Amino acid sequence: MNGRLWTKKELRYLKKHYSDTPTWKLAEQMNRSKCAIFGQAYKLALKKSEAFLNSPFSGRLPAGFKGGVKTQFKPGHIPHNKGKEGWQAGGNSIKTRFKKEHRPQNWHPIGSHRFSKDDYLQIKVTDTGYPPRDWKCVHVILWEQHHGPVPEGFIVIFRNKNKTDINIENLECISRAENMRRNTIHRMPKPLADVIRIRGVLNRQINKREGRHEKQDRRSEKSSVCHH
Repeated sequence: MNGRLWTKKELRYLKKHYSDTPTWKLAEQMNRSKCAIFGQAYKLALKKSEAFLNSPFSGRLPAGFKGGVKTQFKPGHIPHNKGKEGWQAGGNSIKTRFKKEHRPQNWHPIGSHRFSKDDYLQIKVTDTGYPPRDWKCVHVILWEQHHGPVPEGFIVIFRNKNKTDINIENLECISRAENMRRNTIHRMPKPLADVIRIRGVLNRQINKREGRHEKQDRRSEKSSVCHH
């Protein structure tokens, strides 16, 4: 019944009977799922009546219900496994377990350097085990040493586009919106922009041709299988 709109007649019926009728029964009567009934009732701010909630149909436990008292833990109860160690693997497992303060093979100490996937030089500043927090770009640290934290929504870029030229004179802090404007094709020289557009058209045509060839190959393979 997904996607079926509610009629005015159905809405009137739901408003009239929802408060005192079990939801599963309404779902059967209206040929809709219980989720649909609950969802529409929520939209209309409909609620079950107090009389219904106190009836057996609500599924609530009655006031003063004592079921399960016999199986409850009594005050002062001592668990049977108190003071016992948990399950321990046997055999040679002790020899192959990771020891305390174990370090993986790719672990690096604080102060180590690496290059990110975008070719930015990074330095390890913490050892929490969460790489995005542990590694920070060197050029960002340099900027913050001179100007303070980078504001939210801003980034530090290289003026000459050379990521290896890390010095404060070559760094600039700009908003992400400004960075996007600088890198958009409309800011490039017209000859370069035309070349980029032509390349895009060629790539789309190549992809279309390759897609057609792949479909033809699949059809020919199916045809050969059917003949055999």
